[in-house]
Amino acid sequence: MKQQEVPNVSQDHRTEEAQKREIRIRRNFSFRLNLFFFVTFFAFSLLIVKLAYLQFVQGPSLKEKEHQISTRNVSIPPIRGNIYDATGQPIAYSTSTQSLYYTIQPGTKKEQGQELAQRLVEVFNKYGDASQKPLTADEVFDDMDFDNKVYYSYQQRRIKSGLTDKEIAYFSEHRDEFKGIDIVEESIRQYSQDQVAVQLVGYMKKLSGATALDKYKNINENQTDPTLEYLDSEEVGFDGLELMYQDELRGRNGLKTYPVNSESRIVGPMQLTKPVKGDNLYLTINKNLQLATQNAIMNQLQKLRTSTNSAERAPNARTGYAVAMEVKTGKVVAMASMPDYDPNLWQGGISSKDYDAVKYYMGNGAIREVQAPYADDKERLKHPSSLVNLGSTQKPLTILLGLNEHLITPSSTWNDPGYFSFGAKGHEVRVRNSGSEANGLLTPSRAIAKSSNAFMSKMVGNALYLRDGSKGVDIWDKYMKEFGLGVTTGSGLPGESKGYINYFTEAKRGSPQSALIYSSFGQQGRYTVLQLAQYATMLASRGTRLKPQFVDHITDSEGNVVQSYQKDVLSTVSFPSVYWDTIEQGMSQVKVQGFDGFPYHYNRKTGTSEQEVGGKIVDNAVFIAYAPAEDPVLAVAVVVPEGGFGGWGAAPIARQIFDAYDKEIGLTAAGPRKSADTTTDGTAGTAQ
Repeated sequence: MKQQEVPNVSQDHRTEEAQKREIRIRRNFSFRLNLFFFVTFFAFSLLIVKLAYLQFVQGPSLKEKEHQISTRNVSIPPIRGNIYDATGQPIAYSTSTQSLYYTIQPGTKKEQGQELAQRLVEVFNKYGDASQKPLTADEVFDDMDFDNKVYYSYQQRRIKSGLTDKEIAYFSEHRDEFKGIDIVEESIRQYSQDQVAVQLVGYMKKLSGATALDKYKNINENQTDPTLEYLDSEEVGFDGLELMYQDELRGRNGLKTYPVNSESRIVGPMQLTKPVKGDNLYLTINKNLQLATQNAIMNQLQKLRTSTNSAERAPNARTGYAVAMEVKTGKVVAMASMPDYDPNLWQGGISSKDYDAVKYYMGNGAIREVQAPYADDKERLKHPSSLVNLGSTQKPLTILLGLNEHLITPSSTWNDPGYFSFGAKGHEVRVRNSGSEANGLLTPSRAIAKSSNAFMSKMVGNALYLRDGSKGVDIWDKYMKEFGLGVTTGSGLPGESKGYINYFTEAKRGSPQSALIYSSFGQQGRYTVLQLAQYATMLASRGTRLKPQFVDHITDSEGNVVQSYQKDVLSTVSFPSVYWDTIEQGMSQVKVQGFDGFPYHYNRKTGTSEQEVGGKIVDNAVFIAYAPAEDPVLAVAVVVPEGGFGGWGAAPIARQIFDAYDKEIGLTAAGPRKSADTTTDGTAGTAQ
């Protein structure tokens, strides 16, 4: 009988487990292999993305950074734009000079530098300006700065300025014999020898000496454009229009770009980016009119100091200020602060001796307070500054205020006994007319013509106090500021003053009544002559306050107009025509000196501004006028500190300004006046 075969269960189980284990191993291997490929793919993908980001996104900036590391920029100062008068005559301009610079070449040794210095001196001595102090080889070698004490190795060293044509020609022909030599054109600021409106135009200083001004304190902070980066040795505008239009006048730097190695040694050819010349200013100032204004002031000062006429003589009249402003445009055609000085003294830095001689004439007294020109401090405090009280030039505005506030009417009358008294009984204060003159029955117009302090005090100043009490001072202040008194003119000139108002102080120290009474005839506010000119144009235009304009247009270096200027109305006031008629009727009758034969009707107001200085009372001459009266074209304001009566001390200056304007531009649509007209306007007589 055949035996039955029994299966080996244990062995089959082991075989099945082995198979399952093998399957698991394969699965795990496949998972790990897939994970490896996925991780590898992800890593390569991330690397590719990173490379793409570096190439396409960060590539330009990294390339620029790499370029900066391997190159050095040497800035070439820009050539400053010029300043011209209204007719195109240069007032401030940049002239070029040729300078010789040296850059240390790779591998050059000191001995070679000394030998080059000797050869340079030989050329200087042979072809240079014999009138100039000769340079020595040692001086030239020191300027080469081989030890890099002053310059980096890649920077240019200036060896000599003001090269002659022969020197330039020689170095140009023998350039290969003088390795590292460059001839560079540099810009030097020159000002008209006629000294045209020098305080208005301003002057320049090295940047290193100008950082006291806010404009230059952090001028290069966050500046990424090397063509706009300021250089320490660069000259910048420090006052006047030179400062006000610094950005337009400056232009852009040129660049010399040198490839250098890690030791900052030059390893390749230089790339040049030429400097861009700044824009040119064309002013509203007319040169001939400006010079006539300046001469009129200086001649009048001399006359006042030496006159034998007691009404005219003013022995301490040493300074004078005048502004002529067009009524319809706001263009300032003349601005004088006299005496002036030569701004060319600032070239290369002013000496202490020259500075001491001109420091009292550097500031523009037509727009800010300038102290009297006395070297002794104690003596200077005895004399008024350029800011003086309005005096009787205030009175047209006083009458306008009185009319508009219904304190008076055009036909109001008051019998002027020569004074007005106010205050508690037994403690009265008298406000007197000049010479205590009793003017009799006055209307508002006649009060302006006769310059009655008493009428202004009684009919306007005191009347405003009686009606409004202390609030009257605020009402007064509102009218003053509407006419540009106690606020800046809006001209934008650096350092312009808004003047000094004293009526609020007087209201506290004295009383609101005294503040308003003294204000009514011009004794409570000291203002600039530019403010007076703007005020006069506002009277002439019947209420339009214009921004004073000094720049007519700006052109680029090719002569293309890049910016033009139009009339800028700052504000207006509206009064009935009869009010304007009232003040004009009075202004047309004011008696002045110097206007005999003036061929136009004109409106004017004199002022004798009393001021306490150093314990004594001085008289300042003030005058405003505009012409022709029927269609005003030009307004003029003149101030002569310690000049006496306004009609004697200041009015004759204004007459010469009107005549000069008529000759240069014309007071009528017919244009410049070719010949004098002998017609008189009946303006001679007693002037105050």
